[in-house]
Amino acid sequence: MSYSSCVGRFAPSPSGELHFGSLIAALGSYLSARSQHGRWLVRIEDIDPPREVAGAATRILQQLEHYGLFWDGEVMWQSQRHNAYRDALHWLRAHRQSYFCTCTRSRIQQAGGFYDGHCRDRQRGPEGAALRLRQHAPVYGFQDRLRGEIIADRRLAEEDFIIHRRDGLFAYNLAVVVDDHHQGITEIVRGADLIEPTVRQIALYQQFGWALPDYLHLPLATTADGHKLSKQNHAPALPEGDTRPSLVQALRFLGQPVAEGWMDKTQEKLLSDAVKQWNIALIPHDNALITDA
Repeated sequence: MSYSSCVGRFAPSPSGELHFGSLIAALGSYLSARSQHGRWLVRIEDIDPPREVAGAATRILQQLEHYGLFWDGEVMWQSQRHNAYRDALHWLRAHRQSYFCTCTRSRIQQAGGFYDGHCRDRQRGPEGAALRLRQHAPVYGFQDRLRGEIIADRRLAEEDFIIHRRDGLFAYNLAVVVDDHHQGITEIVRGADLIEPTVRQIALYQQFGWALPDYLHLPLATTADGHKLSKQNHAPALPEGDTRPSLVQALRFLGQPVAEGWMDKTQEKLLSDAVKQWNIALIPHDNALITDA
């Protein structure tokens, strides 16, 4: 099979099995890449052991296969990428683009909730410290393929954010940028709950001098109380057995056309039709309540 230059990805964390909200993100990124004859990669973001559930990563991959969402190439595991993250941190330190910070969470809250650069020029050592990016050119907004121009909170955009945690774990924003660049990701299709950190990730791309991907943030499925469906609020795992009702529900959630006779189609046919008919202009911007997922 010949591919276009488009490379998309789905990057779940193994904190539980996939649920309907996860399916929306997986399906949206899959359809977007496949509709452009592109590659679709899967990465397991297992860099936060305290939040991980034993066996969840294996189940996630089984669920994707069961739902017909087959990926290209090998699965990437962030737990095997520590050397790449250390190299990135070393480069930032060598180019004076990061610094150690010993400020506590309570001090930052007392300062208004956003970090004020207190340790920026204090030459702290690594003992008991987090590492922060030294922002040179904050990013105040970005173009989203669905939502147009998105403007960030100025305080968030200007904050020197953490790239290596005090507990020794690599920060999400660092790992995701290093891996997306390494994998040659050209478009990031994900849930709207990740709009906020996007300007931080773009700032990192720019400080490394790397080409930016395109971004598209999908609407979220929410519960009756307005919270997004998530593992944290005990969203049920995707149904086993016949996948087509859930796939159809996800397609309709994304505003995509579904033929009335879908019950007579195989899963493979349902997905191939969805690839051909994928239309970003039909995707709603607003989150929506899911009552039976």
